[in-house]
Amino acid sequence: MKIKVGIIGATGYAGKELIHLLLRHAGVEIVSLSAKLPANTTSLSPIFPEFKGIIDLPCINFEDVEPIAKIVDLVFLALPHTVSMKIVPEFLEAGKKVIDLSADFRLQDAAVYEQWYHVQHTCPKTINEAVYGLPELYREEIKKARLIANPGCYPTSAILGVAPILNKGLVDLNHIMVNSVSGVSGVGREPSLKAHFPERNESFAAYSVGIHRHIPEIEQELGKLGGQEIKITFVAHLAPMDRGILSTIYLQLKKEIDLKNLFALYNEFYSSCPFVRIREEFPETKWVTGTNYCDISIKEDKRMRRLIVLSSLDNLIKGASGQAVQNMNLMYGFEETSGLR
Repeated sequence: MKIKVGIIGATGYAGKELIHLLLRHAGVEIVSLSAKLPANTTSLSPIFPEFKGIIDLPCINFEDVEPIAKIVDLVFLALPHTVSMKIVPEFLEAGKKVIDLSADFRLQDAAVYEQWYHVQHTCPKTINEAVYGLPELYREEIKKARLIANPGCYPTSAILGVAPILNKGLVDLNHIMVNSVSGVSGVGREPSLKAHFPERNESFAAYSVGIHRHIPEIEQELGKLGGQEIKITFVAHLAPMDRGILSTIYLQLKKEIDLKNLFALYNEFYSSCPFVRIREEFPETKWVTGTNYCDISIKEDKRMRRLIVLSSLDNLIKGASGQAVQNMNLMYGFEETSGLR
């Protein structure tokens, strides 16, 4: 029997990718689509013409939880930050499962959320129920969850890049630097000057330096892995490409290492993870475009006694919608790769 799912925020890039993935998932039926729609629009095809004749389900303006909760088993929330927290408790009270692609439930301390997102969290108690949806680290918890806080794209690349090594005593946990580059789709579908073609084409720029909202999310998860509070230097960049993330992570080694042993460590850590590939060659964004893979490689800079980790993924798939489907698969007992290969 297929599970019935709804998508709120179906007209954004993440919503669009969710539809693509779920349409080819044998265990799922999309029964509800809603979003903030232009006037006189009642379906997806005027917004995404590729869906014409493929999914003719009406897309409605989202107004109320109740009619959606009556017909779904699970709802995906592909909404802007600060919006999901207003409706998640209602879905949970109705006995529905929720996968939230925003940041509203990723941070386990409401005060930290309020510091970085500059708004009061309206349901701080619900944060305690949320499971951080990174399957490579929390597979068993995800299987039992009602509410998944789907990770951000930059955090996914950074956390997966360093997770195997943080508790091994090999690196100085006080000196972690992350430089990440993203395609422009990471900014979202809402028009903005930053993503405007004449501004972004043939230009490469850093943004939100030192104040990026993904910083506390990365620090929270690295702190758990390292067993102590961790602060990082993180700089995000926009590149003139549609999609993809490449993170370069710099770790200060406490001593020289055998790179062969380190590759073995990474391969063992991710041996049961179908969407992490450890590569000897340095990954490129085009190798993961349109896939749910995260490609990782490592290199020692002996002159500076640094370990350099390179981590690449598609920000709209493994960094958002693909990871959400991966989490859904675990929650409902499907093969983890269902709909993703």
